[in-house]
Parts: sequence; structure tokens; C-alpha cells
Amino acid sequence: MTLEEGRRVRLGEDLGIGEAVAGEPAAVVGLLSLGAGIEGTVVRVDELPESHGVREYRRLTALFQDYGHTMPTASRERLAEEIAALEPEWAAHRARGAQVSVRVRWDNGLVLDGAREDILTPL
Repeated sequence: MTLEEGRRVRLGEDLGIGEAVAGEPAAVVGLLSLGAGIEGTVVRVDELPESHGVREYRRLTALFQDYGHTMPTASRERLAEEIAALEPEWAAHRARGAQVSVRVRWDNGLVLDGAREDILTPL
């Protein structure tokens, strides 16, 4: 699913936001949550940065493809081993796709920031 600014969405599951505090001394009096089904508008979509391992995999594979044929055998084998060690993280990254963080302004005025897009359903 690809979310964009201005798109209407519905919350797909209940979200516990935090404790409600009142009184002197401050005491927890309840829990604030957003119920599944609430609707709102996407305000911002931010792509999350890739992990260090994913960036390193990209860098090393580019190095191997461009210069591997000119490297001494031992260096080329060591580089291939380093790439192989990073392949599980690369495969997991590819399976997930681009990770994004979403900011949504709900119709009741509350704002949810930093939400994963998989909890939202486009309308």
C-alpha cells in the first residue's frame, strides 16, 4: 500500500496511546486510546532510512560488480563472504519494501505521528 499526503485513512486496530494522569499528587486515572475505525487524513509520509547493513550490502555489491574482476583472489573472496553475510538482512529489507512513518490528523482533532502504515486502511 502506498499512502500519500491528503489521502483519507481508517485506523485498522485499537491503539493504546498512554496513561491519563490527574490529581495532586499525580495519579493514573485511566488509559487514553484510539479505537479501530476512526478516520482521518494523512498529513505527512516520511520514508525511514535504510539500516546500516542494507546500506553496506548495496555498497559492497556495487564494489564487487565494478571492481571485483580486478581484485586479487583473496580480496575478492573476502568481499564475497562479507556480501553473503549481509544477504539475510538484504532479503528481509526487500521483502518488507520501503518503510515509512505516517502522520495522520484524525477527524476528532487528535494527531498520530510516527505510525506504521500497516495499521492504516485507505478509504
